[in-house]
Amino acid sequence: MKAVVMAGGEGTRLRPLTSNQPKPMVPIVGKPCMEHILELLKAHGFEDVVITLAFLPQAIRSYFGGGEALGLKIEYSVEEQPLGTAGSVGLARDAFDETFLVISGDALCDVDLGELVDVHRAKGAAVTIGLKSVDNPLEFGIVVTDEEGRIERFLEKPSWGQVFSDTINTGIYVLEPEVLRHIPAEGPYDFSKQLFPLLLEMGRPLYGHVMDGYWQDIGNLGQYRQANFDALDEKVKLSIGGMRLRGNVWLGEGVEIDDIEQLQGPSFIGNYTRVARGASVGPYTVLSNGVTLREHAQTTRAVIDSATHVGRSALIEGAIVGRSCDIREHVRIHEGVAIGDHVTIGSESSIMPNVRIYPFKEVETGAQVHENLIWESRAASQLFGQDGVTGLVNV
Repeated sequence: MKAVVMAGGEGTRLRPLTSNQPKPMVPIVGKPCMEHILELLKAHGFEDVVITLAFLPQAIRSYFGGGEALGLKIEYSVEEQPLGTAGSVGLARDAFDETFLVISGDALCDVDLGELVDVHRAKGAAVTIGLKSVDNPLEFGIVVTDEEGRIERFLEKPSWGQVFSDTINTGIYVLEPEVLRHIPAEGPYDFSKQLFPLLLEMGRPLYGHVMDGYWQDIGNLGQYRQANFDALDEKVKLSIGGMRLRGNVWLGEGVEIDDIEQLQGPSFIGNYTRVARGASVGPYTVLSNGVTLREHAQTTRAVIDSATHVGRSALIEGAIVGRSCDIREHVRIHEGVAIGDHVTIGSESSIMPNVRIYPFKEVETGAQVHENLIWESRAASQLFGQDGVTGLVNV
């Protein structure tokens, strides 16, 4: 059976992480989120995969190629203009002549895809939607079913007054190819807002199946950080690279570390990362490949992407840092901060809670950054320079 991975997401709420990379490529414990999804497909016997692309398609194509490294056969379908969830799959309709699965490349999960397919076939459904019970369904589309699982109605992003079910649409579908006939050839078209309500009105058999297991939409920075922490806590079953030590510490190959006692679990240390003497890796730290922690640097509850350098006595707590950043000595990066790729933070600077710094920015030595740095190329050490306000903007 073929599978479609929807990977066209721009991920505006995940910026600055997605300013220069597609949302499915944000890393979870050292691998792009979408790589974990492709491994899940492979584990359930899906070997032919079509990936739909839109935003920065080459970043995904160049990473996964034809899929040989994962034991998959991958083809790509690229949208020239935004086509919506159903429109993007409809664009590749010629690839499907039998039942197929659709899954999102940017929601982390370990659900039983085979069970969803079995339910679909047993019910003789045209569409089967994977459902999940969640504590707060307001962000998602609610799906209401009868006792048999047949879908009765859809409710997109309801208010609390409308909530009479906690089962939400996960964006995982099993479809019969004939439903693609109802997707217009041009313009954006959505599965849950347009195609599925149309099929329901036509009386086609649409079913929902509540899935066990882990499912987490990675829609914002808080959810992204939590997905990494859940992986460290093994709340989601993933193939995490490296050697596992006591206390849920994963250590990649070629890691340089003076003393194993410098590592507290749960944590993930990627390949060829260097932890210098006196540096400490606290609980819920994720260091991707090639990160350097210099002497007496400290991290805790932090997700730091590949090739980033953390200077002497720097402290990063509760923050997300992108690729190839230069965090210099005695820097303080506080709770909720998110820093994009290729950012330089000058020595003795402080980045205050919840600030976002976009890629390719520079923060000068000794600066205190209280507001988001988005358009300017640098944050000066003082907000008011000789010519008035410099360097900081908050939108």
